[in-house]
Amino acid sequence: MAETVTDTVVETIKDNELTNGVLNAGTWVADNQELLIQYGVNILSALLILFIGNMITKGIANGVAKVLRKKDMDEAVVEFLHSLVRYLLFVIVLIAALGRIGVQTASVVAVIGAAGLAVGLALQGSLSNFAAGVLIVAFRPFKSGDFVEIGGVSGSVESIQVFSTILNTPDNKMVVVPNSSVIGGAITNYSRHATRRIDLVIGVSYDADLKHTKAVLTRVIEAEDRILKDPAPTIGVLTLADSSVNFAVRPWVKTDDYWGVYFDLLQAIKEELDKENIGIPYPQMDVHLNKIGS
Repeated sequence: MAETVTDTVVETIKDNELTNGVLNAGTWVADNQELLIQYGVNILSALLILFIGNMITKGIANGVAKVLRKKDMDEAVVEFLHSLVRYLLFVIVLIAALGRIGVQTASVVAVIGAAGLAVGLALQGSLSNFAAGVLIVAFRPFKSGDFVEIGGVSGSVESIQVFSTILNTPDNKMVVVPNSSVIGGAITNYSRHATRRIDLVIGVSYDADLKHTKAVLTRVIEAEDRILKDPAPTIGVLTLADSSVNFAVRPWVKTDDYWGVYFDLLQAIKEELDKENIGIPYPQMDVHLNKIGS
């Protein structure tokens, strides 16, 4: 019986504490109702600022990109400036949203500055990539669509991002090259000029008539309509190699015709040399065996 009375007392105490807690909470809510409403309005306002600000940021960035495209700005530069404008505007929107919920914006700016310094020291590579991206946009060693060799990779430039340059390789692979690697190494732009020279080395037998061989090569070059007359092609003996006489065949073509002419010209030269019975020798090695008597 005593245990039952004790349990009843404990439960009564707990119920009273719970009731008092609910009453206290209700009293606190009633006393701070205006403050809670104000905080709620501020939080909703901050969310609206983020939502609407993000839409406005996208609109401004897209508008800047549209204007640049109308001015025939290179697409790679347009993408770079589009990303840069959007990121900067979003930081402003974020600071405005924090200010709406009562955070001191001056303190936020100071914290962002200090954090930026710390992050900058920790991410020096990323900052160097950003700086390199600015240099690429400023000096424009290549533009969107150019076929280049940068950072040991060859491909067509798809876009220049804030921290990297995107290439599309001939076998349709996307390669992301850090901008610091682009600026820090050699840049070979195969599309910069309207014309390119094809460099071929054609080896013929030492028994071949060199004048006749040169005439055959000249005839093949003249039969190809895509080869430019000016500058004139160069055909001549390049080296006397170990097992062949090597001719340099160097015609000029339009950049867009380079690979088509390259492949077709090699085939045409081989077929024409075969018709004229001019041999293209294989590498040879003489082996002498001496028999030693027992």
